[in-house]
Amino acid sequence: MPNDIQIGPLTFHMYGLMIGIGFVAAYLICCCRAKEKKLNEDIIWGILLCAVLGAVTGTRLLYYIVSFRDILRDPSILWDFSHGYVVYGGILFGVLYSYIYCRVKKAPFLAYFDLVMPSVSVAQGFGRIGCFFAGCCYGKPTDSWLHITYTHSDFAPNNIPLLPTQLLSSAGNFLIAAVLFAYDKKNKKQGTVGALYMILYSIGRFVIEMFRDDPRGAWGIFSTSQLISVFLFAAGAVCMRLFMRRPS
Repeated sequence: MPNDIQIGPLTFHMYGLMIGIGFVAAYLICCCRAKEKKLNEDIIWGILLCAVLGAVTGTRLLYYIVSFRDILRDPSILWDFSHGYVVYGGILFGVLYSYIYCRVKKAPFLAYFDLVMPSVSVAQGFGRIGCFFAGCCYGKPTDSWLHITYTHSDFAPNNIPLLPTQLLSSAGNFLIAAVLFAYDKKNKKQGTVGALYMILYSIGRFVIEMFRDDPRGAWGIFSTSQLISVFLFAAGAVCMRLFMRRPS
């Protein structure tokens, strides 16, 4: 599965292209839904920039945290940007920066939180397709008919049938987005759409980690992302309970 696709004189790097498509799709969906909810599109643009900043800093910072033992052995990892990004860091820091931004702008954070998170799931769906092309986040070796065999990947083992965990993750993210969009149409409690995202994504991420085989850090029997998923699920459940008690 090539990451670079040549069309005439143009070369498309599919990993970056899919991430770009995801960001654009998320922004356009947010703008369309903002008109229905009478929310400010300028605030959405600011939140998008916060998401980009969170992706740039959060993914890398969390990677440094979970890989500190490797960094002690080989400090060159600090400035090797060819790999080493943890998606959870981007999500957490993106939400944090967006919260600070909304406070500065005196905008209702929970309203925008509910608006943005389904679109975040859409963006993640496209991003995982990018992972599929690049060969990162690969699955375990398998004899199943459902597999992908890389031949020129810089990340995944080549010439070995692997579970396509990237595509499974992508499908799961798109499914979560569909559920959140449907729930939002009936929901009258601010914050619950975002809380439901936290619950659903943490469950999906915990499960898919069982089938991945790429190096991603471990804490006891759990991978780093599984451990974060446990805390994210708990936080989402608490937020859902609190927000459901609030008046509409």
